[in-house]
Amino acid sequence: MSVSAFCDLTGKKAMVTGSSSGIGKAIALELAEAGADVLIHYRNSSLAAEAVVEEIRSRGRESEMLSLDLAHQEKYDDFINRAFQKWGTLDIWVNNAGVDLLTGDQAKLGYDAKLEKLFDIDVRGTVLLSREVGRRMSEQGHGCILNIGWDQSDRGMEGASGELFATSKNAIMGFSRSLAVSLAPKVRVNCIAPGWILTAWGESASEVWQERVKQETPMDCWGTPQDIANMARFLCSREAAYITGQVINVNGGAVR
Repeated sequence: MSVSAFCDLTGKKAMVTGSSSGIGKAIALELAEAGADVLIHYRNSSLAAEAVVEEIRSRGRESEMLSLDLAHQEKYDDFINRAFQKWGTLDIWVNNAGVDLLTGDQAKLGYDAKLEKLFDIDVRGTVLLSREVGRRMSEQGHGCILNIGWDQSDRGMEGASGELFATSKNAIMGFSRSLAVSLAPKVRVNCIAPGWILTAWGESASEVWQERVKQETPMDCWGTPQDIANMARFLCSREAAYITGQVINVNGGAVR
């Protein structure tokens, strides 16, 4: 299967955490479209993960799936070992997995409990995985790490959810900038900060939120997981070889 020359990832080996659905799935599929072999990570949704693996294989790429509940940090080393051992190396690692506090049972948790989960999984998970993956990539002499932030983190959004996600995503964004300095020049680290992206929560959001998205976004519409995936493909490619330590908004031009 041929791929376009621009942002070609042929022969690259990638891991995308939280890639059984949503933004993670879109990133995994786009990396595969660019020519990479991709490991799929999931927590509970094995059927969804298996479907992503099969879709990647149907494109002529190799893919396997690995399970881990990121709340169990004592299992991180084993998880990373398994990922690197699949193909003997990894060129790309995308930390996309995070706790869902907007839909499902966890949306009912109190403020303190939500804050704890965000720090345990989103922040600590991203930091610890990135540091160890970065160390191994440094030893092999190359690599690319990509983290996920939030475009409103550094300018603020009202309400409990705004406070909570700004706290956790600002931590990830600041960490990404610093880790990039620590790992340069062998390993690049960047962070994508999505704006209003149409995932599961957005699809069921009230008309008030639908209108707010349009008012706050000059492009007058929601973004899609594919928009984030396109940026991920670029940042992981040789065309972005001189880009590291950056937090890049993908948000339709929103400024407030």
